[in-house]
Amino acid sequence: MFFTDTWIGFRYVDRLTVAGGGYLDGKGPAAWPYNDCHKNPGCKPLPAFMDSLKIILTSYLVSNLNYSQTLRLDFITNSRVHHLRSINSKNTHINVFACTNLSISQVRITAPAESPNTDGIRIGSSNTIKISNSVISTGDDCISMVSGSQNIDISYVACGPGHGISIGSLGRSHENNDDVVGIRVSKCTFIGSDNGVRIKTWAPSLSSLASNITFEDIVIRNARNPIVIDQQYCPLSGCMEGDSAVQVQNVIFRNIWGISQTKVAVNIQCSGVLPCKNVQLINIHLAYKGRNGHATAVCSHVLGSSYGRQIPAGCL
Repeated sequence: MFFTDTWIGFRYVDRLTVAGGGYLDGKGPAAWPYNDCHKNPGCKPLPAFMDSLKIILTSYLVSNLNYSQTLRLDFITNSRVHHLRSINSKNTHINVFACTNLSISQVRITAPAESPNTDGIRIGSSNTIKISNSVISTGDDCISMVSGSQNIDISYVACGPGHGISIGSLGRSHENNDDVVGIRVSKCTFIGSDNGVRIKTWAPSLSSLASNITFEDIVIRNARNPIVIDQQYCPLSGCMEGDSAVQVQNVIFRNIWGISQTKVAVNIQCSGVLPCKNVQLINIHLAYKGRNGHATAVCSHVLGSSYGRQIPAGCL
């Protein structure tokens, strides 16, 4: 195992089990002040032979200051990660790349809301991944699914603080521009998170597809942006003018209820050149208890429909 910027990493393992009763302490506060990825597009990612292996982590573990990702899984098949606790990773807590048939359950991930780029679980170029029965509190996405994520099932996850459960951001580079297809997020709870369920694509961007995505049976407890499709995503300064070329289609938001921290509870902003297609809002009940009236929904460049209860009033 040779990983220059990963604390614990595995590659090309079949039937791997990573489990334990202790926790992984990434000692993130020592590194967070030097993380400038939020303003520097050229920053170094924080984050790469075995046959059949079982690792049991039962003791208190402390990482070296040079490591950034706590646990990295590359090209892992038919495997399980369960009953782990990760705290204060310098960057991503669990990074999943090019894995197939992997289950992650009963994990608890913790970092402060202000910790930069501390994604809880980041998935890319992977197929048939299941995440369940976990609690994720972090400074970036609780779970992010980037290019090439397919057939992902997420259920019974509590998220907050953090940036929500996100698909994307998509479409930024030639090297990482595969389709995202077959995502289901269900029975999850968002507590004080920046976002709830979100799809984000760069603008301008290269072409790809995000399709067959379902968010259902979701509880929102004071999330700032409960339902988001953002195809004008560019968090950096000096972004170029242009539209996203990522086609977002066949997206269902169903049975989503709770309290929005902001007035705009549903915000669907799609590409001007490739409008979102077949987006459905079904039984949405999101209240806003702040000043200036009731919750609202805002939609742009989207083709879709709404059914059942719609609070706020549907914009489709």
